[in-house]
Amino acid sequence: MTDKKEIKTALISVFHKDGLEELLAELAKQGVKFLSTGGTQAFIEGLGYACEKVENLTTYPSILGGRVKTLHPKVFGGILGRRELESDREEMVKYEIPEIDLVVVDLYPFEETVANTNDEPTIIEKIDIGGISLIRAAAKNFNDVVIVPSKAEYQMLTDLLKVQGAVTTKAQRKVFAERAFGVSSHYDTAIHEYFNSQLTINN
Repeated sequence: MTDKKEIKTALISVFHKDGLEELLAELAKQGVKFLSTGGTQAFIEGLGYACEKVENLTTYPSILGGRVKTLHPKVFGGILGRRELESDREEMVKYEIPEIDLVVVDLYPFEETVANTNDEPTIIEKIDIGGISLIRAAAKNFNDVVIVPSKAEYQMLTDLLKVQGAVTTKAQRKVFAERAFGVSSHYDTAIHEYFNSQLTINN
């Protein structure tokens, strides 16, 4: 079986949208379908591209003040489903779970928020839950899925698309996965350091 995978559907959920335009243009040129939420969806549609709402897929709206948007089996099943495993494919069909081939995420700016305010509720709301979960899921399933874990990787994928179209090799997907776990590790370390500093202060 070839290790090359075609990108047909992309889930895009980003905080920083600067630099995203070129990547979207290349994906659209290759006929990739966009799936998104909230401000990212509005941004994509504002550029003139069609973009399906995640809530249309999940049949749930964004709830709890935006804390829960993408955390749903139809989203994570679409990312984690193993394309080569017949039982996974059968369950995806049974539960009407679409394949998601590319995940583009840019997390809430936790470190920036900590640097700019001491207001604990504001800081806590900048702990990204859905985004970090999307990153880990897509990176885990690098065999089938491309993960772009921050705006630093927008150009990496754009350059690949320009050279080889909406197709990636397993080796390339593994490089993105390595970057993704690096982003995840750094982000969680920053959160841990913040909580540790608060415990030190309060004690």
